[in-house]
Amino acid sequence: MRKRLFYLLMFFAVFTVQANAQNKIPGPDELAKKNVDELEKRLNLSSTQKSVIYNYAFNLAKEQVALIKKQQASGYNDEEMAKFYRINNETNKSIKAVLKTEQIAEFDKIIEERLSGETPDKKKKKRKKGEEEEKVVGIEGLKSTGVNL
Repeated sequence: MRKRLFYLLMFFAVFTVQANAQNKIPGPDELAKKNVDELEKRLNLSSTQKSVIYNYAFNLAKEQVALIKKQQASGYNDEEMAKFYRINNETNKSIKAVLKTEQIAEFDKIIEERLSGETPDKKKKKRKKGEEEEKVVGIEGLKSTGVNL
């Protein structure tokens, strides 16, 4: 009986640790670094631009992580989301002020891709004659048809 109880407790402990590891929220530094690395690659940023943009991205990421934690604790709040979107727009304006004119056009494309859910990794495949279109199901299918949720 004791062995069964011990194994049951170990099972729950392992299960709990795995569940907590899957729900781990990346830190603001991780989010900012990922964002700036993508911008550096696509916009060919100078070292000065990169460091200034990192500061803006880090501040935005801190707000984002705080919002996620608040929403997990107490649920969705429209006012908090509006505040985050306002900060996001201000950050984008600040980043544009640092960029050169040719970089601004590419930055606008990046923002548009992010808003539409498109990534540079997702390249559209051309279908051969007679091939059926791949069906996308679930929420991704709704997103791709333009249905607003």
